[in-house]
Amino acid sequence: MRHKVAGYKLGRNAAHRRSLLRNLVTSVIIEERIETTVPKAKAARPLVEKMITLGKRGDLSARRLAAGYLMTDEAVVKLFDTIGPRFGDRDGGYTRIIRTHWQKGDGSDRAFLELLGSEKVLDEKREKRSEARAKKAAEAKKAMEEAEAQAQLEKESAPPEGGDRKE
Repeated sequence: MRHKVAGYKLGRNAAHRRSLLRNLVTSVIIEERIETTVPKAKAARPLVEKMITLGKRGDLSARRLAAGYLMTDEAVVKLFDTIGPRFGDRDGGYTRIIRTHWQKGDGSDRAFLELLGSEKVLDEKREKRSEARAKKAAEAKKAMEEAEAQAQLEKESAPPEGGDRKE
């Protein structure tokens, strides 16, 4: 029995579990929303909240602690420049877990682990992606029309086939 044993094992050894959680925390800070299984989200949540608390502190010691845990420098910069100040007046509860669906392969429950207030950032990303997609589609359509026009010109300027022969 695991009475009073804190934490989640997640079916991994200690090194693999630590690496997994570090990657999850880094991804949440960079992307502000990730989809994962419910136990992984529950295991990563306290670690994300501790990192945000370090981001709110903002001193050199906190920056070094965060840099030692997070996987990329980009995540450290974002944590201290944007996420820490965003939650400056809030005392904990920086994340939410939203259950979504179940995984077809093994039936495990899936969930979003996201930062509060990330809706604006996600909407901006979605808008930017749709603009890029529309621009790419317009360029493709323009290139297609140019290719059709070029083919039409070549067809009109070519001599008729088989019309000069006398039998």
